[in-house]
Amino acid sequence: MSQTLRQRLQACLAGGSRADKALASYMLARMPSLPFETAASLAEKVSLSEPTVGRFCRTLGYRSLKDLKASLADEIGDSPWLISDRLRDFQERSRAGDDQLARSLELEIAGLVRLYELAQSEEWKRVARRLASAPRVYITGFQTERGLAQYLANQLQYLRDGVHLVDLAAGNFSELLLPDEPGRCLVIFEARRYSRMAKVLAREAKAAGIATTLVTDSFCDWGRGLVDEMLVVSTEFNLFWDSTAQMASLSNLMINAVFVELGPQVEQRLNRMAELYGRFTGHVGDATGPLD
Repeated sequence: MSQTLRQRLQACLAGGSRADKALASYMLARMPSLPFETAASLAEKVSLSEPTVGRFCRTLGYRSLKDLKASLADEIGDSPWLISDRLRDFQERSRAGDDQLARSLELEIAGLVRLYELAQSEEWKRVARRLASAPRVYITGFQTERGLAQYLANQLQYLRDGVHLVDLAAGNFSELLLPDEPGRCLVIFEARRYSRMAKVLAREAKAAGIATTLVTDSFCDWGRGLVDEMLVVSTEFNLFWDSTAQMASLSNLMINAVFVELGPQVEQRLNRMAELYGRFTGHVGDATGPLD
């Protein structure tokens, strides 16, 4: 077969059924951990049946899920985990005690590998260029993702003007949707169970011609078609609750990419920001301190 698994999954996102899109989205986001999946585990995580998983594999051109996983050797190789001697020692000791944290560690590392791969994609570079050049950047998150949105907004404000954390309290998003200003863009952070507002806002932004990037998990099946980019991170790490920690890692990588786009001119703004902070607030050990 000439196409890689990744290429086939991406093609499925464009023309597959809803079930196919859900499976393709999940697999694309979790390729390094697919060797550990079974038809039953995939079916449970995507809320489908095991026969549906089998049919999906055959649709992609594989005889079974086992055949699909065998094809991964050429795509992710033998070392997706990047485990050093210390990590390997931790893993062996944890497994000897039947410690589930070893499995969590593997999944976290695999997720980070996938995230750094994403940071090399054309889709990522397009988002970075937009966040560096758009006249206005609006960022929002719902439920527990609000803090992640604030983190990205606050960090970007160090680099450039025109970055806004969207006001959720008003309930109408007028600051984003009403201005007649071309070129503005939106970043949404959201993970399951998804807030209704996130989907409605994405739809309204699309209707208003606002370029939108959705940072989400591998279970999101409503974003494609509503947003310009979906940046998908891993959230399942064998823990009690899904973890959105890698959304913060994504933000750090994106801030770095925007910095590269803006270039050395950022230094003057950073120095001025530090000066203002020292004048009004101050840092520990700063002899100048805030002005009285």
